[in-house]
Amino acid sequence: MSAIVIIVFAPLIAAIIAGLGNKRLGLVPAKLITTGALVLACGLSWGVFIPFWAGHGVTSETALLTWVASGDLRFDWSLRVDTLTAVMLVVVTSVSALVHVYSWGYMDEEPDQPRFFAYLSLFTFAMLMLVTAGNLVQMFFGWEGVGLASYLLIGFWFRKPSARAAAIKAFVVNRVGDLGFMLGIFGVFLVFGTVSIPQILHDAPGLAGSTIGFLGQRWDTATVLCVLLFIGAMGKSAQLGLHTWLPDAMEGPTPVSALIHAATMVTAGVFMVCRLSPLFEQSPAALAFVTVIGAATCLFAATVGTTQTDIKRVIAYSTCSQLGYMFFAAGVGAYGAAMFHLFTHAFFKALLFLGAGSVIHAMHHEQDMRHYGGLARKIPWTFAAMLAGTLAITGVGIDDVFGFAGFYSKDAILEAAYARGTGVGQFAFAIGIFAALLTSFYSWRLIYLTFSGKPRWDGSDHIRHAVHHDHAQDDHGHDHAHDGTLGYHPHESPLSMLVPLAVLASGAVLAGFVFAPAFLSEGAGVFWNGALVFDESLLHAMHHVPEWVKLAPAGVMLTGLAIATYAYVFNPAFPGAVVARIGPLYRFLLNKWYFDELYAALFVRPAFALGRVLWQWGDIGLIDRFGPNGAAWVVARASRGAVRFQSGYLYSYALVMLVGLVGAISWVIAR
Repeated sequence: MSAIVIIVFAPLIAAIIAGLGNKRLGLVPAKLITTGALVLACGLSWGVFIPFWAGHGVTSETALLTWVASGDLRFDWSLRVDTLTAVMLVVVTSVSALVHVYSWGYMDEEPDQPRFFAYLSLFTFAMLMLVTAGNLVQMFFGWEGVGLASYLLIGFWFRKPSARAAAIKAFVVNRVGDLGFMLGIFGVFLVFGTVSIPQILHDAPGLAGSTIGFLGQRWDTATVLCVLLFIGAMGKSAQLGLHTWLPDAMEGPTPVSALIHAATMVTAGVFMVCRLSPLFEQSPAALAFVTVIGAATCLFAATVGTTQTDIKRVIAYSTCSQLGYMFFAAGVGAYGAAMFHLFTHAFFKALLFLGAGSVIHAMHHEQDMRHYGGLARKIPWTFAAMLAGTLAITGVGIDDVFGFAGFYSKDAILEAAYARGTGVGQFAFAIGIFAALLTSFYSWRLIYLTFSGKPRWDGSDHIRHAVHHDHAQDDHGHDHAHDGTLGYHPHESPLSMLVPLAVLASGAVLAGFVFAPAFLSEGAGVFWNGALVFDESLLHAMHHVPEWVKLAPAGVMLTGLAIATYAYVFNPAFPGAVVARIGPLYRFLLNKWYFDELYAALFVRPAFALGRVLWQWGDIGLIDRFGPNGAAWVVARASRGAVRFQSGYLYSYALVMLVGLVGAISWVIAR
């Protein structure tokens, strides 16, 4: 059996065993089976990736079975491995394996652990099916699989109303994007006569100058196909307009947040665009659309992240913003830089989420940063890990010397946007620089509010009573009373949680420095080996941008750090004074640009109103009244009439028979 088959199907087998065995199997066996399967898949994935990293990997496709053979539509269920797949295998299995290990400690008090670990493994299997797909239908299978698994994981604590609502919201919003993806797949088959990805990419240059009918108009074929496919990516990767599900996904357990945000579901859209890059290259209009949406998402999420007080929501909006960077990198043609940022982002974002989980664990499931403070002394290992993640996401480094992970990948994206020289490229560069400033600010704000200053959890500060309701629910849906005096005793997390943090911290520190030559050097075309479009001329232009372009990310990073340090270390009254002066703008950002309220007014409330009308007037008033209820009324009335003839007397029955006979004879005579 080949390594790729084991990598893909080991998590599925583990999920089936743990899911069906559940509590009868036992907590420890279920965790051992699922975690062991992921560790095995992770080790084999690195074995697949290293030859590609060394420059001598071989593209292959393993056919498992003939899946569909219907007329002109024929394709196999196969597992395709090239450089792009190898990168995603490492990202997905590494983060998933560490999340499994971490969950041993974080979910230790959860009685339903087998179900949780089964969902985690099912999620990983679906993502692995997506990234190894050799055709668009198989990719869509994995695409929907991660959607299903995310619904199950976000709503894992289904007794918690907010978790149920968040799971439904994620499911519904993603169906909107998936409609675009499906239409894109249908259009691709209509145009190319196949869903085989290699064949589509081979034939893509032939679309030049062709048009297709859509919505009653003639459009450029490549533009229609790419925009429809990208709408699918917008839903899965939470781009502006279809992003509203992502922050609410925080209602799931924290390990789920790390898995969804760092390595699986939200990166699927970026992977899809890079996988189909030869097709996207045929439509400058579609690439401009991708660039603008990515840049707008980057700005939106960064602005909102500056005002959030829930530690997980800050990191969630950070994810949304970083995905925007990846998309506008792809939009300007820097697909290699987009994938490199996806690669480095997996390490430092998983680190930040799991680090936040360690903080939440230490603070007895409190998530509001306003009730933290002074935790660096109480949980020093968690603090060190979070600090490494912050240095990585803010892009700390010195050119040609050393930098943390984000320093290499995010700076490469900004340089590519500028070097492209187009109007949308310059727009994306300007937005990206400003978002980098905001990223630095809200990242260091998180560090200062959480780990520095005076403790706001030991009873010395009654802020909680002032800003919270009298009761709140923790991560597990349990009620806790708040009386203004918390009496918390923060404690460091167990080893099962700290070891994954240490591994991810090493990735956040070293991933950029170690892997940047393979992803972004002059010889990176050999590394990618045709797995995506790699523009050597753009790479050359990136290395020769003006010096101020190279220094700008460092400048805004230091500016954001300085502002956060002043506001949350030297002058804690400063944020309140700023909020008082810019109240409307602050409320606009705090309420996430009012997207949820807008969608509620435009779609949710009208949908519920229509549902009530159809229910009360259509279902109950019309269908039930004249359908089952009406039929039941007729039968009841008729039966009451018929009962009168059931007297038990012979002459009564003879009379009825006589009447029937007369009626029958009369009918025959009339005929």
